[in-house]
Parts: sequence; C-alpha cells; structure tokens
Amino acid sequence: MPEELAMPDDVPLSGPLDALTDVAGIRVGHAAVPGEGALSGTTVVLAPEGGAVAAVDVRGGGPGTRETDALDPRNLVQRIDAVVLTGGSAYGLDAASGVMAWLEEQGRGVPVGPDPSQVVPVVPAACLFDLGRGGDWRARPDASTGRSAVRAAAASAPGTQVPEGTVGAGTGAVAGQIKGGVGTASVRLASGTTVAALAVVNAAGSVVDPRTGVLYGEYGSGEPPVHPAPPVHEAARRRLAEIRGTRGKTAEAEGKGPRTSGVFNTTIAVVATDAALTRAQAQKLAGTAHDGLARAVRPVHLLTDGDTVFALSTGTLPLPPEPVAALDAILAAGADALARAIVKAVRAARGVDGPGGAFPSYSELYGAPRQGREPLA
Repeated sequence: MPEELAMPDDVPLSGPLDALTDVAGIRVGHAAVPGEGALSGTTVVLAPEGGAVAAVDVRGGGPGTRETDALDPRNLVQRIDAVVLTGGSAYGLDAASGVMAWLEEQGRGVPVGPDPSQVVPVVPAACLFDLGRGGDWRARPDASTGRSAVRAAAASAPGTQVPEGTVGAGTGAVAGQIKGGVGTASVRLASGTTVAALAVVNAAGSVVDPRTGVLYGEYGSGEPPVHPAPPVHEAARRRLAEIRGTRGKTAEAEGKGPRTSGVFNTTIAVVATDAALTRAQAQKLAGTAHDGLARAVRPVHLLTDGDTVFALSTGTLPLPPEPVAALDAILAAGADALARAIVKAVRAARGVDGPGGAFPSYSELYGAPRQGREPLA
C-alpha cells in the first residue's frame, strides 16, 4: 500500500497551525456586524494571487448560495479568488458584493477586456441562518461586512493562525441546542500534501452524543474521545432541559410558536489542498468532505439545513506518481479535517444569552479538555 494512504487506525499528522492557512497562500478574514442587537458576521477565504481551482457540493435541503453554478466543471470559469461564508441568511449574501468590489480594485477576476482592470471577479458564497439571534432582525451582513472581512484576510501575513469560535460567520451560529462557531483543522500527508478545512457550524442536528456528552466528531478521530464524567453530563442535560422549558413558556406567553432562530440552520465549509487537482477532482473532494460533516453532526443534510462545502486547490504540488492512491488519500484527509474542524468550532465557541435566545457553549456545559485529553472530572 502506498505510504501516503494512512491505515484507518493511524493518527494523521496536522500541519503546524492545524488550520486552513497551512495550505500555502490561503488567507482568512473575519468581520462581525456592528451595533447593539447584532449577532452575525462574515468570513472570507482569500485564494493566492492567480486564484485557485474551485468546486462545490450542496447537500442541505435549504441552501442559500451565490455563483455556485460557475463552479460546475462543465462551465467556463477556471479559477476563483475568494469564497464568502456569511450569516444573515439570503440577505447576508450581499456581503459577496463587497468582496467582489475589493477584488475588482485589485485587478483580480476573470479578464473580460483589453485593459487589465477590466475583470469580473467570481465570488462564490454560501449563507447560514442566524436572523434575530442578537435581538435585531435587520442586523445582518452587507457589502461593508464583506469588504471588512476580505481586507482582514488580505492584511494577514501568510501562514497566520485563524481565529476560531464566535467570530465572523460563526458569530451567531448555533449547533443543535448549544453555541456553534468557526473551527479549522489540517492534515499533513506522508506525501507532503496538505489538506485543510474551515467550518462554520450552525446545524439543525446535534454535535453532542446525548448518551455520553462526547462530541460526535471525536469518535474515530484516531485518539480516544474525551468522556465527561457522568455527573458533569447529567448537569449539562438538566441545564439544556431548563433552557428548552424556558423557551417553551416564553413562546406560549407571547402566543407564538418556536423561535425561528432554532428552526433554520446550515453548516458551511471550505476544504483546501496544495495538491494540483482538476476541477472534477476538486468536485470529488467537496463531495467526500461531507462525510466528515456527517460524522460530526447528527442528523445532517436536513430540509432546514443548507449544508454546503467548497473545495479549493492551489495547485502548488503535483499529485504523486500513483494519482489514484494519492487522490484517495486527499479525499480521506478532507473528511477527517472537516470533522475535526467542527469539533474545534464547538469547543472554541462562547455562549450567548440575550433577546435572541440562550445558547450555552460546550465548554460552559462540560469544561475544557485537560492537557493529554484526560477525562473531565
């Protein structure tokens, strides 16, 4: 068996940052919607100069996207310069227009005329539902939010660590009944290829095993999952039950149904590699990365989810001599990286309790894992 194909019981090595930015040239920027009552934001993944081969796979029943048809391998566009992940539901897709305007100013995009400034940037985007989670229904990302996020990405140095948790598009994200957010992870294969993922976790399904309190994404990660002590898990279950009860009483008193902030969701992600992939191979990477999402969230791809995964290839490293085996290793690593990114997002999130609802964080309920991954006391 080729050495770059890890056996199932091997522990994959992460890149030095364990982040999407371990793929050379990829940069990430976050921006939050300002103002009282706002709990939303935008995250931009900026490709290196010259762009990246890109693809997308949409599996949720309620997607909100922009320019995804351009990524079909049968269509004209060969490379893109940025991907936008944003809150604000379909309203938040306006953030992509701010990114597009910034790229035009830099002369980046598809050339459409004799003047180098005559370009049309193709900016694929996906949104998640977080409307009203801060209390103000109209506090959502717009073009200025997108511009702030892409400028933050451009201002970051190559190989910079990516802030995780309640930032950017994850500012108002919720995972089941607890706070979601942004997480990122990477895998370094024996061949030297890097595969990395960034996820914004806003799932209708749960990220926590209700029997144990273990994060689903930790099962099969190559290391023993962190099992909270039974009293800790029981206390967390009681806290969540109390929150559910409070929500129900509030809705009944107001003569309303369940708050919409807990009805519509979506987990969106970017998986990237420095391996030179064709557009069809990138499409396969986007599809198999959904396996990582399915490991970490249960159930997944529901009608109220818009689960969407983008794949990027910077193409700086050729595939090893055995391309089928090498591609299989990249596909497997993409799913692994996305599952771990979801775990990291949930662990890094900060809880919120406001007019849009109470969503405690996993760390508030279960504590932070101790060094060496010992069980929590």
